[in-house]
Order: sequence, then C-alpha cells, then structure tokens
Amino acid sequence: MINSLGELKPLLTALVLPPSSPLLLVGVGVWLALRKSARLGAGLAAFGAGLLWLLSCNAVAVWLGAHALTQVQPLAPERLARLRASGVQAVVVLGGGIKASAPEYAQSQPSEATAERLNYGFFISRASGLPLAFAGGVGWGNAGHDAPSEASAAQAFAAAQGVKLRWLDSLSRDTAENAARMHEALTPSGIRRIALVTHAWHMPRSQALFEQVGFEVVAAPTGFVSPAERPLLEWLPTTHGLTASRQVLREWLALKLR
Repeated sequence: MINSLGELKPLLTALVLPPSSPLLLVGVGVWLALRKSARLGAGLAAFGAGLLWLLSCNAVAVWLGAHALTQVQPLAPERLARLRASGVQAVVVLGGGIKASAPEYAQSQPSEATAERLNYGFFISRASGLPLAFAGGVGWGNAGHDAPSEASAAQAFAAAQGVKLRWLDSLSRDTAENAARMHEALTPSGIRRIALVTHAWHMPRSQALFEQVGFEVVAAPTGFVSPAERPLLEWLPTTHGLTASRQVLREWLALKLR
C-alpha cells in the first residue's frame, strides 16, 4: 500500500525508464497492429524493440553519459594526500542500494554500487587521513517494508575491513535527504568542506544538493560509464549496458525535474 507521494517515485521511474518504456511501446504497437492499423502498430513495435536494443548497448550508455550529464573528472590520486591541507574536513559516501537478503552472510549486505562507493571512500580516507561519513537509510522503493537501512549494512561492511564510519545517516530515503541529514550530523563538528563519494553519473545532482544545504564539495566520483569491451561488442545488448543507460537517463530526468 502506498502511503505517501514519495513512495510513487520508484513506480513512476520504473515505468518511464528502460526497459519498461520501450516494452510498453512494443505492447501498444502489437495492440494497434491487431486492433487498428497493422502498419502503424508494426512500426511502433519495431521502434520500441529497436530502442530497447540501442539502450542495452554499452556504447549508447557511454554516449548518453557524455552528452546528457555534466562531466565530472576523477580525483587525481596525487591530490588525496593534500585533501586535508586544502581544507577538506571529511569524506562523505552516499549509499547506492542494499542486498536485504544475503543468506550466505546471515545478514544484509551493501549492493554492488554501495560497496564500490564504500571501497573508494576507504581508499580516500586512508590516503588523506580524513574521517568517514555514510548517508543511506531505507529508500523509497522499500518504504513501508521491514527492510534494513543501507547504513547498517555499510557499518558492518566497514567494520569487517577495520574501517570506522564516524557519522552515519540511517534515515534518509533519497539524495536530497542524504544532503539534509548529513548537514545536521556534520554541522555540530564544524564541518563544511567535504569530499563527496558517489558514482560519476550521480555526482552532478548529488553535488548540487549538498551545496544547496551549505556544504563546500570536492567531487570524488567513482564508477564511470566507460567502454568495457571490444568496439563491436559494445554495440550488442547486455545487462550492464541497459543498467548504465537507465542510470544516466534517470539522473538526466531527475535534474530536469528539479
């Protein structure tokens, strides 16, 4: 049962983004072909299928990432040791999902995206000597369910590697709330300038939201959308190509609707 408008966000997002939107076009095309116009219906179905093929190609995801979003540069490794001297006071890692059920561990685990961000945050913290913060509660997609927070999984993941997360936000449901709650958590310690860790496709919106609440942000992106295979293979549909296209389009849409 949906109890708030926020809980509609995952549903609407799923319908608007691939693979749902191209598949809906195919479905409408088939219906038109059977009931109304064979030519129009066949054309619409073919367009939907072709669009799904293209959006599943990593080459298209790379192109979208380069043209639909503001480009962010990786933080040069030689800069890491100088972050503290440049005024950065903490490293803030944003959650990117959770595996609520991981029976082999008998507890929840960070998703692949969250683990990637955490590992990069650990890397920066070790190189710079800066303390770590993590922001991630129970996302809108799991709202109303007895799901563990991203923060609880992140804390256990960090502890297993001998890393301490000094500040934890376990209540936020989206990036805007990440920013607001991190500001509440870090302000009492006088922290204003942070290194922000998230995926490169997520960074433009995340940085804008964190700056909006009063932080000075040094972008520390990870997980860039980039070529993964030989050129010919880049134009064949893959699950990672579809996922990358979906992520880029989701961020583009979110930026347009801000």
